[in-house]
Amino acid sequence: MASSSPSSLSPPMIRMELHSLNREKLFNSLRNHLTSCARPLQGFVLLQGGEEQTRHCTDHLELFRQESYFAYLFGVEEPGFYGTIDIASGKSMLFIPRLPADYAVWMGEIQPPSHFQEKYKVTQVFYTDEIKEVLLDQYQATGAALLFLLHGLNTDSNKYFKPAEFQGIEKFQTDLSTLHPILTECRVIKSDLELALIQYANDISSEAHVEVMRKTKVGMKEYQLESMFLHHTYMYGGCRHCSYTCICATGDNSAVLHYGHAAAPNDKTLQEGDMALLDMGAEYHFYGSDITCSFPVIGKFTRDQSLLYTAVLDAHDAVISAMKPGVCWVDMHKLAERVILESLKKGNLLVGDVDKMMAERLGAVFMPHGLGHLLGIDTHDPGGYLKGAKRPKEPGLSSLRTSRKLLKGMVITVEPGCYFIDALLLPALESPAVSEFFNRVEINRFRPFGGVRIESDVCVTSIGCVNMSKCPRKIEEIEAVMAGAPWPIEKTTFLSGNGQV
Repeated sequence: MASSSPSSLSPPMIRMELHSLNREKLFNSLRNHLTSCARPLQGFVLLQGGEEQTRHCTDHLELFRQESYFAYLFGVEEPGFYGTIDIASGKSMLFIPRLPADYAVWMGEIQPPSHFQEKYKVTQVFYTDEIKEVLLDQYQATGAALLFLLHGLNTDSNKYFKPAEFQGIEKFQTDLSTLHPILTECRVIKSDLELALIQYANDISSEAHVEVMRKTKVGMKEYQLESMFLHHTYMYGGCRHCSYTCICATGDNSAVLHYGHAAAPNDKTLQEGDMALLDMGAEYHFYGSDITCSFPVIGKFTRDQSLLYTAVLDAHDAVISAMKPGVCWVDMHKLAERVILESLKKGNLLVGDVDKMMAERLGAVFMPHGLGHLLGIDTHDPGGYLKGAKRPKEPGLSSLRTSRKLLKGMVITVEPGCYFIDALLLPALESPAVSEFFNRVEINRFRPFGGVRIESDVCVTSIGCVNMSKCPRKIEEIEAVMAGAPWPIEKTTFLSGNGQV
């Protein structure tokens, strides 16, 4: 990394071909499905983009970020758009809001439809008040025109996607069940252009994590670590959005899995002896990253910190070494649990047979969350559970965001952790099923520790996988970087080109 600048990276140009290819992928997948069902190849896919939101009842506009399915197909940054794909021809259309004249005074120049046709590389552009007339005019088949609307369950949020609405929709037939599973599955497998964006988000985020690691000092506030990360990814990476709210947990806060929310706002003072658990990822042109680093705030690991960190790192590395197409994600979660339990036994925190610990689901006491999740335009990208798939019910496994077998082109996080959470530990210490496994003296000594998590974003290849995150992971690497040693971000290329992705 050049000493003259904190960054060796620069924001890549965006090619709208990415979204054209996404539309083509959906077009072919949907037509194949309709053909297999002996249904006519007629109708329109219709999606409604996101709308700007104000802060509660005020006129303060929150920074807009496009709805993810709409972003996937059209790449549109602005609010208030609709988009369609003609199932018969593959032709794509955008419908833009007809803005009032005073928009030009307050918000900037009002662009004509031709501007958006060129910007987003679609076939045609019309206004949103023309949707009914345009679609009825362009529908070539007999009978009422058919609209394939997006409606389905997000298995992470348990919320249903709201289908598009517009004035005059009652003139059309609507299909609410076909599109969602097909479009969701399109998002699961990433193209080279998508992978290049995810890789860039990982590169700038990895670089920012290293900068934060280097500048962390006892006496700082957790929010200062968050601020440094956000500054680096925006200042040098062009990332205006973060993939999620930053988790900057130190000391016992690192046992709070989703720390950093409004009621726990990254505001503790860093103390000597604390471990830091920083879960932060930048987003670039909708595509995200999700990286967690854990390290001692003083820059040197104690014996206890080394024990816990090595347990988690060994689990992280074991999973990545085993990943390839066809491997079941539930098995990877169990592998991570086993490695951590074996390490805790070796470290004298646990006693007894590890197979029996596994059978009693003891791993869920120390790692209550799932091993990882699909990643892409959303941090928790959809598609983790296929229609009809059953979510495991056992402790720990019930938190898995996917139970699928790995496929080439998936991007999935690998994020094992080991935490000392009283809400789980204290009942377990009294449980007849698992209390025999604990060395109570050592467990009680570790209770104020907090936790360790190591998270990387991993792309499944035809023969294995590629770790897209590039942070120091080994103890000697972390200690060297925190002492001032250089840390190169080696370039991974999914596509050749003139600096474009």
